[in-house]
Amino acid sequence: MEVSRRERFTGLSSDEGTKKTAKDEPIYLRRRLGLLPSISFIIGTVVGSGIFIAPKGVLMNSGSVGTSLLIWTLSGVLSMFGALCYAELGTSFTKSGGHYTYLLETLGPLAAFVRLWTEYILIRPAVSSYVSLTFGHYLVEPFFTPCTAPTLLVKLVSIIGVTFVVLVNCWSVSLAARTQILLTSVKMFALILIIIPGIIALADGKTTTFQDSFQSESLSLTKLPLAFYSGLYAYGGWFYLNFITEEVINPTRTIPLAIIVSMVTVTVCYVLVNVAYYTMMTADELLLSDAVAVTFAGRALRGLAHVMPVLVAISCLGALNGGIFSSTRMLFVGAREGHMPAIFSMIHIYRHTPVPAVLFLYPLVVVMTVTGEIYQLINFASFSRWLFIALATLGLLIHRYQFPDHPRPFKVPLVIVMVFTLVSFFIVGLSLYSDPWNTGVSCALTVAVIPVYYLTVRKSCIPDRWEKSFNYYSRQLQILLEVIEQEVQTY
Repeated sequence: MEVSRRERFTGLSSDEGTKKTAKDEPIYLRRRLGLLPSISFIIGTVVGSGIFIAPKGVLMNSGSVGTSLLIWTLSGVLSMFGALCYAELGTSFTKSGGHYTYLLETLGPLAAFVRLWTEYILIRPAVSSYVSLTFGHYLVEPFFTPCTAPTLLVKLVSIIGVTFVVLVNCWSVSLAARTQILLTSVKMFALILIIIPGIIALADGKTTTFQDSFQSESLSLTKLPLAFYSGLYAYGGWFYLNFITEEVINPTRTIPLAIIVSMVTVTVCYVLVNVAYYTMMTADELLLSDAVAVTFAGRALRGLAHVMPVLVAISCLGALNGGIFSSTRMLFVGAREGHMPAIFSMIHIYRHTPVPAVLFLYPLVVVMTVTGEIYQLINFASFSRWLFIALATLGLLIHRYQFPDHPRPFKVPLVIVMVFTLVSFFIVGLSLYSDPWNTGVSCALTVAVIPVYYLTVRKSCIPDRWEKSFNYYSRQLQILLEVIEQEVQTY
Protein backbone atom coordinates (compact mmCIF):
# COMPACT_ATOMS: atom_id res chain seq x y z
CA MET A 1 0.00 0.00 0.00
CA GLU A 2 1.33 3.44 -0.90
CA VAL A 3 2.34 5.53 2.06
CA SER A 4 1.52 9.25 2.02
CA ARG A 5 4.16 11.87 2.61
CA ARG A 6 2.59 12.93 5.91
CA GLU A 7 2.43 9.36 7.09
CA ARG A 8 6.12 8.90 6.35
CA PHE A 9 7.11 12.02 8.26
CA THR A 10 4.69 11.95 11.18
CA GLY A 11 3.77 8.33 11.69
CA LEU A 12 0.03 9.13 11.38
CA SER A 13 -2.22 6.76 9.50
CA SER A 14 -3.98 8.08 6.43
CA ASP A 15 -7.32 8.15 8.26
CA GLU A 16 -5.88 10.16 11.14
CA GLY A 17 -4.15 12.52 8.73
CA THR A 18 -7.38 13.10 6.79
CA LYS A 19 -9.38 13.79 9.93
CA LYS A 20 -6.89 16.20 11.43
CA THR A 21 -5.78 18.13 8.37
CA ALA A 22 -9.08 18.83 6.70
CA LYS A 23 -8.84 16.23 3.95
CA ASP A 24 -5.16 16.61 3.19
CA GLU A 25 -5.24 20.39 2.92
CA PRO A 26 -1.90 21.63 1.50
CA ILE A 27 0.56 22.87 4.11
CA TYR A 28 2.14 26.27 3.66
CA LEU A 29 2.30 29.72 5.27
CA ARG A 30 -0.80 31.52 4.01
CA ARG A 31 -1.25 35.19 3.14
CA ARG A 32 -3.23 36.49 6.11
CA LEU A 33 -1.96 40.06 6.66
CA GLY A 34 -3.77 42.94 4.96
CA LEU A 35 -3.01 46.66 5.31
CA LEU A 36 -4.34 47.23 8.84
CA PRO A 37 -2.66 44.14 10.34
CA SER A 38 0.57 45.13 8.53
CA ILE A 39 0.47 48.65 9.98
CA SER A 40 -0.29 47.20 13.41
CA PHE A 41 2.54 44.74 12.96
CA ILE A 42 5.12 47.45 12.21
CA ILE A 43 3.95 49.91 14.87
CA GLY A 44 3.54 47.09 17.38
CA THR A 45 7.09 45.89 16.76
CA VAL A 46 8.71 49.33 16.66
CA VAL A 47 6.94 50.71 19.74
CA GLY A 48 8.27 48.43 22.43
CA SER A 49 10.73 48.95 25.21
CA GLY A 50 12.75 51.50 23.25
CA ILE A 51 10.76 54.64 23.89
CA PHE A 52 10.71 53.82 27.61
CA ILE A 53 14.41 53.02 28.13
CA ALA A 54 16.24 54.67 25.21
CA PRO A 55 15.65 58.34 26.29
CA LYS A 56 18.19 57.82 29.05
CA GLY A 57 20.76 56.37 26.65
CA VAL A 58 20.19 59.12 24.07
CA LEU A 59 20.54 61.91 26.65
CA MET A 60 23.53 60.28 28.36
CA ASN A 61 25.50 60.11 25.09
CA SER A 62 24.26 63.34 23.47
CA GLY A 63 24.98 65.60 26.44
CA SER A 64 22.01 67.98 26.23
CA VAL A 65 18.24 68.10 25.95
CA GLY A 66 18.27 69.92 22.60
CA THR A 67 20.77 67.54 21.05
CA SER A 68 18.82 64.53 22.32
CA LEU A 69 15.59 65.80 20.71
CA LEU A 70 17.51 66.44 17.48
CA ILE A 71 18.84 62.87 17.59
CA TRP A 72 15.31 61.52 18.13
CA THR A 73 14.13 63.43 15.05
CA LEU A 74 17.12 62.45 12.90
CA SER A 75 16.79 58.82 14.02
CA GLY A 76 13.18 58.89 12.84
CA VAL A 77 14.14 60.41 9.49
CA LEU A 78 17.00 57.93 9.04
CA SER A 79 14.70 55.04 9.94
CA MET A 80 12.17 56.32 7.40
CA PHE A 81 14.89 56.40 4.72
CA GLY A 82 15.85 52.82 5.60
CA ALA A 83 12.22 51.73 5.62
CA LEU A 84 11.69 53.20 2.13
CA CYS A 85 14.77 51.33 0.87
CA TYR A 86 13.35 48.13 2.30
CA ALA A 87 9.98 48.88 0.71
CA GLU A 88 11.75 48.79 -2.65
CA LEU A 89 13.60 45.59 -1.75
CA GLY A 90 10.40 43.97 -0.46
CA THR A 91 8.51 44.70 -3.68
CA SER A 92 11.45 43.74 -5.92
CA PHE A 93 12.11 40.36 -4.23
CA THR A 94 8.94 38.57 -3.19
CA LYS A 95 10.49 36.02 -0.82
CA SER A 96 10.22 36.34 2.94
CA GLY A 97 13.41 36.57 4.97
CA GLY A 98 14.18 40.30 5.03
CA HIS A 99 17.90 41.09 5.30
CA TYR A 100 18.89 37.51 4.51
CA THR A 101 16.94 37.35 1.25
CA TYR A 102 18.13 40.75 0.03
CA LEU A 103 21.78 39.95 0.73
CA LEU A 104 21.35 36.59 -1.00
CA GLU A 105 19.87 38.22 -4.10
CA THR A 106 22.28 41.17 -4.30
CA LEU A 107 25.63 40.29 -2.65
CA GLY A 108 25.55 36.51 -2.80
CA PRO A 109 25.29 33.50 -0.46
CA LEU A 110 28.28 34.26 1.81
CA ALA A 111 26.91 37.61 3.02
CA ALA A 112 23.44 36.07 3.42
CA PHE A 113 24.81 33.09 5.37
CA VAL A 114 26.78 35.32 7.77
CA ARG A 115 23.70 37.53 8.28
CA LEU A 116 21.53 34.50 9.00
CA TRP A 117 23.87 33.05 11.60
CA THR A 118 24.60 36.34 13.34
CA GLU A 119 20.84 36.95 13.52
CA TYR A 120 20.35 33.80 15.54
CA ILE A 121 23.58 33.72 17.51
CA LEU A 122 23.81 37.45 18.29
CA ILE A 123 21.12 39.85 17.17
CA ARG A 124 17.75 38.22 17.77
CA PRO A 125 18.61 36.67 21.17
CA ALA A 126 20.09 40.01 22.32
CA VAL A 127 17.15 42.07 21.03
CA SER A 128 14.55 39.71 22.48
CA SER A 129 16.36 39.48 25.80
CA TYR A 130 16.64 43.23 26.39
CA VAL A 131 12.98 43.68 25.44
CA SER A 132 12.00 40.88 27.82
CA LEU A 133 14.22 42.34 30.57
CA THR A 134 12.41 45.66 30.21
CA PHE A 135 9.10 43.78 30.38
CA GLY A 136 10.20 42.10 33.61
CA HIS A 137 11.60 45.30 35.10
CA TYR A 138 8.42 47.34 34.56
CA LEU A 139 6.16 44.54 35.77
CA VAL A 140 8.12 43.80 38.97
CA GLU A 141 9.53 47.20 39.97
CA PRO A 142 6.23 48.75 41.24
CA PHE A 143 5.92 46.06 43.92
CA PHE A 144 9.29 47.01 45.43
CA THR A 145 9.25 50.82 45.13
CA PRO A 146 11.21 52.71 46.47
CA CYS A 147 13.63 49.77 46.78
CA THR A 148 15.26 48.01 43.82
CA ALA A 149 13.51 44.88 42.60
CA PRO A 150 15.47 41.60 42.98
CA THR A 151 17.39 40.90 39.78
CA LEU A 152 16.53 37.21 39.93
CA LEU A 153 12.79 37.93 40.06
CA VAL A 154 13.02 40.41 37.17
CA LYS A 155 14.76 37.83 35.02
CA LEU A 156 12.29 35.10 36.00
CA VAL A 157 9.33 37.26 34.97
CA SER A 158 11.19 38.16 31.75
CA ILE A 159 11.57 34.48 30.89
CA ILE A 160 7.86 33.91 31.57
CA GLY A 161 7.07 36.68 29.04
CA VAL A 162 9.32 35.09 26.42
CA THR A 163 7.72 31.69 27.05
CA PHE A 164 4.22 33.13 26.54
CA VAL A 165 5.19 34.72 23.20
CA VAL A 166 6.88 31.53 21.98
CA LEU A 167 3.79 29.46 22.82
CA VAL A 168 1.50 31.90 20.98
CA ASN A 169 3.70 31.78 17.87
CA CYS A 170 3.82 27.99 17.95
CA TRP A 171 0.06 27.70 18.42
CA SER A 172 -1.36 29.81 15.59
CA VAL A 173 -0.35 32.45 13.04
CA SER A 174 -3.79 34.05 13.32
CA LEU A 175 -3.57 34.14 17.12
CA ALA A 176 -0.12 35.77 16.94
CA ALA A 177 -1.46 38.38 14.48
CA ARG A 178 -4.55 39.13 16.60
CA THR A 179 -2.38 39.37 19.69
CA GLN A 180 -0.18 41.89 17.90
CA ILE A 181 -3.14 44.08 16.92
CA LEU A 182 -4.46 44.05 20.50
CA LEU A 183 -1.08 44.86 22.05
CA THR A 184 -0.49 47.62 19.49
CA SER A 185 -3.76 49.29 20.52
CA VAL A 186 -2.71 49.18 24.16
CA LYS A 187 0.75 50.63 23.53
CA MET A 188 -0.60 53.50 21.40
CA PHE A 189 -2.92 54.31 24.30
CA ALA A 190 0.15 54.39 26.57
CA LEU A 191 1.91 56.88 24.28
CA ILE A 192 -1.16 59.11 24.09
CA LEU A 193 -1.40 58.96 27.88
CA ILE A 194 2.10 60.48 28.01
CA ILE A 195 1.80 62.96 25.14
CA ILE A 196 -1.42 64.74 26.19
CA PRO A 197 -0.32 65.76 29.73
CA GLY A 198 3.05 66.82 28.30
CA ILE A 199 1.45 69.10 25.72
CA ILE A 200 -0.87 70.58 28.36
CA ALA A 201 2.10 71.23 30.69
CA LEU A 202 4.06 72.82 27.82
CA ALA A 203 1.11 75.07 27.02
CA ASP A 204 1.00 76.10 30.69
CA GLY A 205 4.57 77.34 30.47
CA LYS A 206 6.64 74.47 31.85
CA THR A 207 9.61 75.13 29.59
CA THR A 208 12.47 75.32 32.10
CA THR A 209 14.22 72.24 30.78
CA PHE A 210 14.20 73.61 27.22
CA GLN A 211 16.02 76.82 28.10
CA ASP A 212 19.61 76.78 26.81
CA SER A 213 18.87 73.21 25.78
CA PHE A 214 21.91 72.85 23.50
CA GLN A 215 24.48 73.95 26.06
CA SER A 216 26.61 71.05 27.27
CA GLU A 217 30.09 70.34 28.53
CA SER A 218 29.78 66.60 27.96
CA LEU A 219 29.06 66.58 24.20
CA SER A 220 31.52 64.25 22.49
CA LEU A 221 31.70 63.21 18.85
CA THR A 222 32.79 59.73 19.88
CA LYS A 223 29.66 59.26 22.01
CA LEU A 224 27.19 60.44 19.38
CA PRO A 225 27.06 57.06 17.58
CA LEU A 226 25.99 55.46 20.87
CA ALA A 227 23.28 58.11 21.22
CA PHE A 228 22.10 57.25 17.70
CA TYR A 229 22.24 53.55 18.57
CA SER A 230 19.84 54.13 21.47
CA GLY A 231 17.56 56.25 19.27
CA LEU A 232 17.68 53.87 16.33
CA TYR A 233 17.08 50.97 18.71
CA ALA A 234 13.80 52.61 19.73
CA TYR A 235 12.83 52.86 16.04
CA GLY A 236 14.05 49.34 15.33
CA GLY A 237 11.45 47.10 13.75
CA TRP A 238 10.60 49.06 10.59
CA PHE A 239 12.14 46.21 8.56
CA TYR A 240 10.24 43.30 10.13
CA LEU A 241 7.32 43.31 7.69
CA ASN A 242 9.87 42.37 4.99
CA PHE A 243 10.60 39.18 6.91
CA ILE A 244 7.07 37.91 6.20
CA THR A 245 6.49 39.09 2.62
CA GLU A 246 5.02 35.72 1.62
CA GLU A 247 2.31 36.13 4.28
CA VAL A 248 1.26 39.67 3.24
CA ILE A 249 -1.77 40.16 1.00
CA ASN A 250 -0.85 42.14 -2.15
CA PRO A 251 2.68 42.97 -0.91
CA THR A 252 3.55 45.37 -3.75
CA ARG A 253 0.89 47.76 -2.44
CA THR A 254 0.66 46.82 1.22
CA ILE A 255 4.37 46.91 2.16
CA PRO A 256 5.19 50.49 0.99
CA LEU A 257 1.92 51.93 2.28
CA ALA A 258 2.17 50.20 5.67
CA ILE A 259 5.80 51.31 6.09
CA ILE A 260 5.12 54.98 5.27
CA VAL A 261 2.02 55.28 7.49
CA SER A 262 3.69 53.45 10.37
CA MET A 263 7.00 55.34 10.38
CA VAL A 264 5.41 58.80 10.10
CA THR A 265 3.11 57.92 13.01
CA VAL A 266 5.93 56.53 15.17
CA THR A 267 8.34 59.43 14.51
CA VAL A 268 5.77 62.08 15.47
CA CYS A 269 4.77 60.14 18.59
CA TYR A 270 8.36 59.56 19.72
CA VAL A 271 9.38 63.21 19.46
CA LEU A 272 6.23 64.31 21.30
CA VAL A 273 6.79 61.69 24.02
CA ASN A 274 10.33 62.96 24.63
CA VAL A 275 9.11 66.55 24.75
CA ALA A 276 6.53 65.41 27.32
CA TYR A 277 9.24 63.75 29.41
CA TYR A 278 11.24 66.98 29.55
CA THR A 279 8.24 69.05 30.63
CA MET A 280 8.06 67.04 33.86
CA MET A 281 11.73 66.16 34.42
CA THR A 282 15.05 67.90 34.21
CA ALA A 283 17.90 66.24 32.30
CA ASP A 284 19.54 65.14 35.58
CA GLU A 285 16.28 63.63 36.86
CA LEU A 286 15.80 61.70 33.64
CA LEU A 287 19.33 60.30 33.86
CA LEU A 288 18.71 59.14 37.44
CA SER A 289 15.47 57.37 36.53
CA ASP A 290 15.57 53.67 35.67
CA ALA A 291 11.92 53.79 34.60
CA VAL A 292 11.37 57.08 32.77
CA ALA A 293 7.71 56.51 31.92
CA VAL A 294 6.88 55.56 35.51
CA THR A 295 8.65 58.65 36.86
CA PHE A 296 6.69 60.76 34.36
CA ALA A 297 3.39 59.13 35.34
CA GLY A 298 4.11 59.73 39.02
CA ARG A 299 4.24 63.47 38.34
CA ALA A 300 1.75 63.98 35.51
CA LEU A 301 -0.76 61.16 36.05
CA ARG A 302 -0.85 60.66 39.78
CA GLY A 303 -4.20 58.89 39.71
CA LEU A 304 -3.01 56.55 36.95
CA ALA A 305 0.65 56.21 37.90
CA HIS A 306 0.20 52.57 38.91
CA VAL A 307 -1.20 51.75 35.44
CA MET A 308 1.81 52.99 33.47
CA PRO A 309 4.20 50.13 34.36
CA VAL A 310 1.59 47.62 33.17
CA LEU A 311 1.12 49.51 29.89
CA VAL A 312 4.88 49.62 29.34
CA ALA A 313 5.16 45.89 30.06
CA ILE A 314 2.37 45.17 27.56
CA SER A 315 4.16 47.36 25.02
CA CYS A 316 7.31 45.31 25.46
CA LEU A 317 5.33 42.11 25.06
CA GLY A 318 4.00 43.36 21.72
CA ALA A 319 7.50 44.16 20.46
CA LEU A 320 8.68 40.75 21.63
CA ASN A 321 5.82 39.02 19.82
CA GLY A 322 6.41 40.91 16.58
CA GLY A 323 10.16 40.29 16.66
CA ILE A 324 9.88 36.56 17.23
CA PHE A 325 7.01 36.20 14.73
CA SER A 326 9.06 37.81 11.96
CA SER A 327 12.64 36.77 12.68
CA THR A 328 11.77 33.08 12.73
CA ARG A 329 10.74 33.48 9.07
CA MET A 330 14.34 34.39 8.27
CA LEU A 331 15.49 31.10 9.73
CA PHE A 332 12.67 29.35 7.87
CA VAL A 333 13.77 30.84 4.52
CA GLY A 334 17.47 30.26 5.24
CA ALA A 335 16.84 26.59 5.90
CA ARG A 336 14.76 26.42 2.73
CA GLU A 337 17.79 27.77 0.81
CA GLY A 338 20.09 25.17 2.38
CA HIS A 339 21.96 27.52 4.75
CA MET A 340 20.50 25.91 7.87
CA PRO A 341 19.34 22.37 8.67
CA ALA A 342 16.18 21.46 6.73
CA ILE A 343 14.22 20.86 9.95
CA PHE A 344 13.92 24.65 10.37
CA SER A 345 12.11 25.02 7.03
CA MET A 346 9.27 22.77 8.17
CA ILE A 347 5.73 23.64 9.22
CA HIS A 348 3.40 21.99 11.70
CA ILE A 349 0.92 19.86 9.76
CA TYR A 350 -2.12 21.03 11.77
CA ARG A 351 -1.28 24.53 12.97
CA HIS A 352 0.65 25.69 9.89
CA THR A 353 3.27 27.45 12.03
CA PRO A 354 7.09 27.16 11.70
CA VAL A 355 7.40 25.41 15.08
CA PRO A 356 11.07 24.27 14.79
CA ALA A 357 12.27 27.79 13.90
CA VAL A 358 10.38 29.30 16.84
CA LEU A 359 11.56 26.69 19.33
CA PHE A 360 15.19 26.98 18.23
CA LEU A 361 15.23 30.65 19.23
CA TYR A 362 13.76 30.09 22.69
CA PRO A 363 16.77 28.69 24.62
CA LEU A 364 19.11 31.27 23.06
CA VAL A 365 16.90 34.12 24.29
CA VAL A 366 16.61 32.57 27.76
CA VAL A 367 20.40 32.23 28.11
CA MET A 368 21.02 35.83 27.07
CA THR A 369 18.23 37.08 29.34
CA VAL A 370 19.86 35.36 32.30
CA THR A 371 23.37 36.66 31.53
CA GLY A 372 22.78 40.06 29.88
CA GLU A 373 22.39 43.73 30.90
CA ILE A 374 20.14 46.06 28.92
CA TYR A 375 22.48 48.80 27.67
CA GLN A 376 25.33 46.39 26.94
CA LEU A 377 22.93 44.25 24.92
CA ILE A 378 21.78 47.27 22.88
CA ASN A 379 25.34 48.15 21.79
CA PHE A 380 26.23 44.48 21.36
CA ALA A 381 23.33 43.79 19.00
CA SER A 382 23.28 47.13 17.18
CA PHE A 383 26.70 46.75 15.52
CA SER A 384 25.84 43.57 13.59
CA ARG A 385 22.28 44.66 12.90
CA TRP A 386 23.30 47.98 11.33
CA LEU A 387 26.28 46.54 9.50
CA PHE A 388 24.04 44.14 7.58
CA ILE A 389 21.30 46.70 7.02
CA ALA A 390 23.95 48.94 5.43
CA LEU A 391 25.15 46.01 3.32
CA ALA A 392 21.58 45.27 2.20
CA THR A 393 21.03 48.83 0.96
CA LEU A 394 24.49 48.79 -0.64
CA GLY A 395 23.34 45.61 -2.37
CA LEU A 396 20.28 47.53 -3.57
CA LEU A 397 22.54 50.09 -5.26
CA ILE A 398 24.67 47.36 -6.85
CA HIS A 399 21.59 45.46 -8.05
CA ARG A 400 20.14 48.60 -9.60
CA TYR A 401 23.37 49.09 -11.56
CA GLN A 402 23.72 45.44 -12.63
CA PHE A 403 20.03 44.81 -13.41
CA PRO A 404 18.44 48.11 -14.45
CA ASP A 405 15.48 46.33 -16.08
CA HIS A 406 14.55 44.27 -12.99
CA PRO A 407 10.89 44.95 -12.04
CA ARG A 408 10.67 47.45 -9.16
CA PRO A 409 7.02 48.24 -8.36
CA PHE A 410 8.19 50.77 -5.74
CA LYS A 411 11.37 52.73 -6.44
CA VAL A 412 13.11 55.02 -3.95
CA PRO A 413 15.04 58.15 -5.07
CA LEU A 414 18.73 57.30 -5.42
CA VAL A 415 19.81 60.05 -3.00
CA ILE A 416 17.80 58.46 -0.16
CA VAL A 417 19.47 55.09 -0.67
CA MET A 418 22.93 56.66 -0.79
CA VAL A 419 22.43 58.86 2.28
CA PHE A 420 21.04 55.99 4.35
CA THR A 421 23.85 53.63 3.32
CA LEU A 422 26.64 56.14 4.03
CA VAL A 423 25.21 57.18 7.41
CA SER A 424 24.75 53.54 8.43
CA PHE A 425 28.35 52.66 7.59
CA PHE A 426 29.57 55.79 9.39
CA ILE A 427 27.69 54.90 12.58
CA VAL A 428 28.92 51.30 12.45
CA GLY A 429 32.54 52.36 11.95
CA LEU A 430 32.58 55.03 14.64
CA SER A 431 30.86 52.74 17.16
CA LEU A 432 33.92 50.48 17.15
CA TYR A 433 35.84 53.43 18.57
CA SER A 434 33.09 54.54 20.97
CA ASP A 435 32.41 51.16 22.58
CA PRO A 436 35.28 48.90 21.49
CA TRP A 437 34.45 46.04 23.85
CA ASN A 438 30.80 45.25 23.05
CA THR A 439 30.97 46.22 19.37
CA GLY A 440 34.38 44.54 19.02
CA VAL A 441 33.06 41.25 20.39
CA SER A 442 30.05 41.52 18.08
CA CYS A 443 32.38 42.19 15.12
CA ALA A 444 34.65 39.26 16.01
CA LEU A 445 31.73 36.85 16.32
CA THR A 446 30.34 38.06 12.99
CA VAL A 447 33.67 37.46 11.22
CA ALA A 448 34.01 34.06 12.93
CA VAL A 449 30.94 32.83 11.02
CA ILE A 450 32.74 33.08 7.66
CA PRO A 451 34.76 29.82 8.08
CA VAL A 452 31.54 28.03 9.00
CA TYR A 453 30.16 28.85 5.55
CA TYR A 454 33.17 27.35 3.77
CA LEU A 455 33.21 24.26 6.00
CA THR A 456 29.49 23.44 5.88
CA VAL A 457 27.94 24.99 2.75
CA ARG A 458 30.55 25.80 0.10
CA LYS A 459 32.33 22.51 0.57
CA SER A 460 31.00 20.23 3.27
CA CYS A 461 33.72 18.88 5.54
CA ILE A 462 31.32 17.17 7.91
CA PRO A 463 32.23 13.47 8.41
CA ASP A 464 29.69 11.03 6.96
CA ARG A 465 29.15 9.45 10.38
CA TRP A 466 28.20 12.79 11.90
CA GLU A 467 25.91 13.60 8.98
CA LYS A 468 24.06 10.27 9.25
CA SER A 469 23.66 10.74 12.99
CA PHE A 470 22.37 14.30 12.51
CA ASN A 471 19.88 13.16 9.85
CA TYR A 472 18.60 10.41 12.14
CA TYR A 473 17.97 12.75 15.04
CA SER A 474 16.46 15.36 12.71
CA ARG A 475 13.97 12.78 11.48
CA GLN A 476 13.04 11.79 15.02
CA LEU A 477 12.57 15.45 15.91
CA GLN A 478 10.46 15.92 12.80
CA ILE A 479 8.16 13.09 13.87
CA LEU A 480 8.00 14.40 17.43
CA LEU A 481 7.09 17.95 16.34
CA GLU A 482 4.75 16.74 13.55
CA VAL A 483 6.26 18.98 10.87
CA ILE A 484 6.92 18.66 7.14
CA GLU A 485 8.29 20.91 4.41
CA GLN A 486 6.05 23.49 2.77
CA GLU A 487 3.89 21.91 0.05
CA VAL A 488 3.02 25.07 -1.91
CA GLN A 489 5.49 27.58 -3.34
CA THR A 490 4.51 30.99 -1.94
CA TYR A 491 6.91 33.26 -3.85
